[in-house]
Amino acid sequence: MTGSEWAALLFVATAMSFTPGPNTTLAAALAANRGLRHSMRFVLGVPVGWGVVVVACALGLGALLNAAPVLRGFVKWAGVGYMLWLAWRLAESAALAADDPERFDVGFGHGVLLQFVNIKAWILALVVSVGWINRGDAPEWRLLQVLPVLMVFALASNFTYAWVGAALRRWLAQGRRLLAFNRGLALLLAGTALWMARA
Repeated sequence: MTGSEWAALLFVATAMSFTPGPNTTLAAALAANRGLRHSMRFVLGVPVGWGVVVVACALGLGALLNAAPVLRGFVKWAGVGYMLWLAWRLAESAALAADDPERFDVGFGHGVLLQFVNIKAWILALVVSVGWINRGDAPEWRLLQVLPVLMVFALASNFTYAWVGAALRRWLAQGRRLLAFNRGLALLLAGTALWMARA
């Protein structure tokens, strides 16, 4: 790829990875509620799921999803339902989960699954596939170049948000701060779900 293609890819990867969304919101919430170490299962699941979605789009599945209204609708409504369920689980968390291993236990599999039901992730993967991977000769080689960059950015952004959540953990443990924090992030997740429903 040319230098201008790399620059554009890095700009897009930064913008789509570090702006708040369902992945980063959950990473921050998990670390604030359960600690940085526990949140790493989810944080590591996000780039894995995202990488699979990018590969699927590069192989043509993204175009099929975009062209089939029923399939696209299924992904969209599954994503809306899943994010609303996660928002509800987060909103009911009023205390740190150190002594309750079952409460708000979102792990690696959730991080992977969230990418498959996130219509925004599919659209972004399709854009990357068309704009950088399946463009010109040797799309396999381009995929091998682009995929690690996207996965590293996904990991870095979610780890950054998780680190911020963990840094706030002690402060949030006082009074009803954690409940307000959780409900605020739950509203962001629910808002994202409603935005997806209208897309």
